[in-house]
Amino acid sequence: MEDAQIVSLYWQRDESAIGQTQDKYDRYLNKIAYNILFDLEDSRESVNDTYLAAWNSMPPQKPNVLSAYLAKLTRRISIDLFRYRTRQKRQGSEYALSLTELEDCLSGGNTTEEAVDAKLLADSIAAYLRTLPEPSRRAFIGRYYYLDPLKEVAAYCGMTESKAKSLLYRLRLGLKDHLIQEGYL
Repeated sequence: MEDAQIVSLYWQRDESAIGQTQDKYDRYLNKIAYNILFDLEDSRESVNDTYLAAWNSMPPQKPNVLSAYLAKLTRRISIDLFRYRTRQKRQGSEYALSLTELEDCLSGGNTTEEAVDAKLLADSIAAYLRTLPEPSRRAFIGRYYYLDPLKEVAAYCGMTESKAKSLLYRLRLGLKDHLIQEGYL
């Protein structure tokens, strides 16, 4: 079923929309959740919460790209669950690891001024990504948006893990330079 038809089912409040969404996007959303949570049961819970959030948000939302909309919901829900579950303990996950890699480029966003500038910062990062060649952009987005493990990033970019690690390091340095030029660091 096409995405527009699935969105239409949500707008009609037809419960089959959830089943159609699950049939089409379950593996995709579980992968995103698992990369953040590093736990199969928590990932399933997060994806189920995504289906509920989609049901509750459509209408009024009418996403043009359903996969991106669902991915955004899954990321938000999974990150919230990750924060909740790890308040008292630290555990390894691709989310924690990728944030550690980026911490030299970005500050914590703890001041009111930084919170207000968040949209401008996102626009600046997007502008930086548009300057990158396609393979570099795919690697960066795969690692830091989809939180894919380094091994997977290397595989779908057609390079060794060592080369992917080096590429991501250079991209982080480039992002840091770009943000300095833009006045963020």
